[in-house]
Amino acid sequence: MSNKPKIGILFGQENTFPQAFVDRVNEKQRTFPAEFVSIEQVEQSVPTDYAVIIDRISQDVPFYKAFLKNAALTGTAVINNPFWWSADEKFFNNALAVQLGVPVPKTILLPSKERPDDTNHNSFRNLKHMNWDGIFDHIGFPAFMKPHAGGGWKSVYKVDNPEQMFKAYDETGQLVMLYQEAIDFTDYFRCYCIGGKDVRIMPYEPRNPHHLRYAAEMKTTGDAGKKLLKTMTEYVLALNHGLGYDFNTVEFAVRDGIPIAIDFCNPAPDADVNSVGQENFDWVVEAAASMAIERAKKAQKGKDNLTWGTFVRNSIGGEIPALAKVANEKIAREGTESPETRKSSQGRSERRKAEKK
Repeated sequence: MSNKPKIGILFGQENTFPQAFVDRVNEKQRTFPAEFVSIEQVEQSVPTDYAVIIDRISQDVPFYKAFLKNAALTGTAVINNPFWWSADEKFFNNALAVQLGVPVPKTILLPSKERPDDTNHNSFRNLKHMNWDGIFDHIGFPAFMKPHAGGGWKSVYKVDNPEQMFKAYDETGQLVMLYQEAIDFTDYFRCYCIGGKDVRIMPYEPRNPHHLRYAAEMKTTGDAGKKLLKTMTEYVLALNHGLGYDFNTVEFAVRDGIPIAIDFCNPAPDADVNSVGQENFDWVVEAAASMAIERAKKAQKGKDNLTWGTFVRNSIGGEIPALAKVANEKIAREGTESPETRKSSQGRSERRKAEKK
């Protein structure tokens, strides 16, 4: 292992962003050499020589996810946090957004149409029949149905009536699904958020072919446009601070002047120059390089150098840590006593119990 900490990027099929990121980091400084991550052997609790790793692929490769968790445990600042990324899913994100005051579409969680493997009807004794009429009345039509965890527009259905919905539902197998109101929008945006502070708002047209989705213009103008941009910036920061993502995109559909967060769980967002365009590409490369260098400077060997969202940091778990502290103090105290002293202490304790009787 090298004595000089490095900055690495772990990636898969993408071509333009990884090389541009490495080149820019190395142009900006020489203290932390940047390179493509190289993995030869992964041994438990053995650290890597990377101060920072940008993760662009572990969502598709479980081996990489395990490697990154081990690296994070031993001091690497992994971007994004692999523990949170493993636990995250879209339904929870929507629920958290409501708590944060960010508008999201009305959404219902649906159980999988087919039973998961190794289950039977007894496994679902706590689940009542769905009140479909109530769900349709609440969500309305048209509506979208999509997996509660996933991305890439896989298994996404737009439905206009109950018949279409049930037909689509029959095709979803063991997927847990979201049933969500469709937003009739006048403007649509995709927003990068890097390092929890740098935001780039990009007009976006999801109905265009993939390579033309960024070929869009903002329709809201004047003071209303300025207000909309300010509000979206605030919402983007609130969501990413809540989730703890260092590198993410948030999508908004604007209805009646209100930006509604549609999708904000994109921890390996598209950053290919051929789809996002040169100007957006240059921005994300620069912002990501600056963030990685900053995190490398702050990283402490053997410490937890991950970013944790406010949802986790604000948790209240006083009882268990307090009990653990007492137990650890007891173990430490008893560990320093000689057998004779410990035997004497036990004898005094037994005599006190006898006296009480």
